[in-house]
Amino acid sequence: MSIIYSRCYEINRLQKIMGIQERKNRERERRRQQITVAAKRVFSRKGFAKSTMEDIAREAELSPGTLYLYFKNKDELYASLSLRILQYLNIRLKDLKAGDDLDPRQKIAAIKEALYDVYQFDPMVLISMFHLQSSEALKNLSSPLLESITELSSNSLKIMAQLFRDGRQGGSIFTHPPDDIAKIIWSLFTGVVLWEESNRMLNGGKDVLKPTLDAAFDIFARGLTR
Repeated sequence: MSIIYSRCYEINRLQKIMGIQERKNRERERRRQQITVAAKRVFSRKGFAKSTMEDIAREAELSPGTLYLYFKNKDELYASLSLRILQYLNIRLKDLKAGDDLDPRQKIAAIKEALYDVYQFDPMVLISMFHLQSSEALKNLSSPLLESITELSSNSLKIMAQLFRDGRQGGSIFTHPPDDIAKIIWSLFTGVVLWEESNRMLNGGKDVLKPTLDAAFDIFARGLTR
């Protein structure tokens, strides 16, 4: 009986420890979400350059010191917003791969629509991510965060490349390396989004991103599949 009692006691003790750890993990994730939501509001209102960790702490109703327990600096907090949109990009592209029965022109059009859907999901964060990826701020990120961003970005390119690689195996008219096609498509999308955003801000014009993307991808598709 003493052996059985000891084992039951040990099991109960381990369950309590695991329960406490699970609660701590949930609380940590809840607090992290609280900070990122507050950061997004502050960045949207004041812009990255004028926002401070103190501003974000006030918005989240936390002390500045608490923020630094989760993010080592403003650059890292800013960059962390990219993870959700990169995860959504991966999901949208995987959806295309699951139904990979399109001809070459249809594939390019489907990718364009998926990318535009990602833009609509969160324009501010997507544009911020584009600026971040071409800035010195990347050097200020922690290794785990940088690895996550790099992995998600790389996965998106791999999925796009696979769409064109499958097409080549099926005897399509694609003659360029699939990896190059994927990189050019991503560069085309990035460039058009940033150019249109800059044009809209400087000239006070209306949002014409969708027709501009349509024209850019149509020109690209014609050149690629001729």
